[in-house]
Amino acid sequence: MREILIDWLVNVHWNFKMMKETLYLCVSVIDRFLERETIDRNKLQLVGVTALLLASKYEEIYTPSLSDLIHTCDGAYNDRDILTMEVSILKTLKYNMTVPSAHIFLVRYLKAGHTSRRIAQYSSYILDSTLQHYVLLKYLPSQLAAAAVMIARAKEKRHYWSPTLLKYTSYFKEDIIPVARTILICIKGRGSHVDAVERKYTPARFGAVAGTEFHI
Repeated sequence: MREILIDWLVNVHWNFKMMKETLYLCVSVIDRFLERETIDRNKLQLVGVTALLLASKYEEIYTPSLSDLIHTCDGAYNDRDILTMEVSILKTLKYNMTVPSAHIFLVRYLKAGHTSRRIAQYSSYILDSTLQHYVLLKYLPSQLAAAAVMIARAKEKRHYWSPTLLKYTSYFKEDIIPVARTILICIKGRGSHVDAVERKYTPARFGAVAGTEFHI
């Protein structure tokens, strides 16, 4: 159910043309909330859309209206439902919204590594693909970002790692290879029912990198 929810949110986030960081914060809010609270299945989408609202308030200049969010849920909830869930999430998280997301680490690592545009496109695609997989929550955001860069570098036939990346990530190549391999297993095993990331990265503006085969 989490996989389907995140897939839906990737699509909603893209339709609203939000910043990348909003999506990562949204997923973080969902996972931290569900770690502490048990929610009925019919309220899971409500948690997701409310987390997106909270993340957009934190990251965006303009946030979606409640009516727009209700429309994306096909009217399954009303404004009172969303506002009540908003309070519940904030109280559960004790208003701790700020987290170091994998996207922030990725931006840092790409800059430090002086990477090409193609490596940046591959890395973004790979990292977005990690959002849906529950098994990857055992890794730190910095590990996921480092693994995404490693996989992209391998695809472009660059050395897996470099002294500069070691300096800025504090990870050795041997630390990241197992993470990268787990990510690739998840991507290859993804079902056809979750395809929002694939559709997002199909257009040329994102390098048309969807469906690329990666190896480590």
